[in-house]
Amino acid sequence: MTATGATWRNWSRSQAVVPARVERPTSTGAVQRAVLAAARSGTRIKAVGAGHSFSGIAVAPGVQLDLAFSGVLHVDEAAGRVTLAAGTHLHELPALLKPYGLALENMGDVDRQTLAGATSTGTHGTGSRFRGLAAQIVAVTLVVGDGALVHVSETENPELLPAVRLGLGALGILVDLTVQCVPAFLLHAVETPEPFEAVLDAFAERSGAADHFEFYWFPHTETVLTKTNTRQPLSAGRAPLGRVSRWIDDELIANGVYRATCAAGVIVPPLVPRVNRLADRLTGHRDFTDLSHRVFITHRSVRFHEMEYAVPLEQVSEVLREVRALIQKRGWRISFPLEVRTAAADDIWLSTAHDRATGYIAVHRYFRENPGKYFADVEAIMQAHGGRPHWGKMHDLDADALRAVYPRFDDFLAVRDRLDPERRFSNRYLERVLGR
Repeated sequence: MTATGATWRNWSRSQAVVPARVERPTSTGAVQRAVLAAARSGTRIKAVGAGHSFSGIAVAPGVQLDLAFSGVLHVDEAAGRVTLAAGTHLHELPALLKPYGLALENMGDVDRQTLAGATSTGTHGTGSRFRGLAAQIVAVTLVVGDGALVHVSETENPELLPAVRLGLGALGILVDLTVQCVPAFLLHAVETPEPFEAVLDAFAERSGAADHFEFYWFPHTETVLTKTNTRQPLSAGRAPLGRVSRWIDDELIANGVYRATCAAGVIVPPLVPRVNRLADRLTGHRDFTDLSHRVFITHRSVRFHEMEYAVPLEQVSEVLREVRALIQKRGWRISFPLEVRTAAADDIWLSTAHDRATGYIAVHRYFRENPGKYFADVEAIMQAHGGRPHWGKMHDLDADALRAVYPRFDDFLAVRDRLDPERRFSNRYLERVLGR
């Protein structure tokens, strides 16, 4: 199926394009035919995923592929490995994995992305002993620049695995991925407001002691909202939030009230500090136990812009204090909270956690606000600390700057030259971050 003429926009409305052609392949063979057709006509081609990236990584001005196949392709129950079609959305996984008693080891807090899109952009969760989603991938199949099908695993083309697990969409069109899962588990969640300085002083210790620790800080307040999740077996028993209390917390306050306050902050910026203090008082104070995906995921309907940087774990507190001083110095009114998380080091060449224990600091602005100066000045702080930007979120770094913080950057480019020498899968974003 093909279509033309419609404007594609990403979730945050920061990116838009009218593709020359849209195709919705329903099989691996259809993807191969689409890549070969693009090659014959000299057109670029990209898979778009769910459009949840804030950067231009998925923008496809040539042929836009919207993969129309999803679901489980194969299960190795003994090994806990599941092969899924690349177009499978993360929110589909709990139901797909339930019959096998499996779950993802770790997840981010959004599940709208496709599996291919999430792994290709470096989606991660939190937890100093747990790695990002791409590190859970043990094999992939992709269609490369000449239309050939390439399998990559520990036994087939293993030298490509550190590149293709997190390939930015630059190495080919992923058609299936094999995920190393774990037995399904519960999370005991404790959410509470705590003093800003006390949490920063103990951040490294607390993030190392907990399975999953993170916090939010509303600028112009002196407290943060901490979330501490502890893994438990299914036999421990669920104690989930009631339907009404979950709706009040997650929908009425976290989305409904917050949407109204953000809109008010755009019209009357001096209201923002007062509004943030109100939001700070309304959130937190929860203790419950539920299936892992129901705790990891947060429903977000308030659109925003986001930039997120990975910095060495031991520097998180120092960086956050610098960002707070910047906001105070500039006199900005920032309505959206900053989010702070962690990840274990991994060996994936373009992973933001490559070869170092990592802390993540994400900054946001309401989608009707211009994030330009705020993000640029925060980015300067992150760069001074060796920061690596999340590939799917807004940033201004180019290939030269990224080469300085990724020791295997040129190895990744060599794989790109091998799999896509004609840059069939490139776009303006990839030209900036990888070079032509």
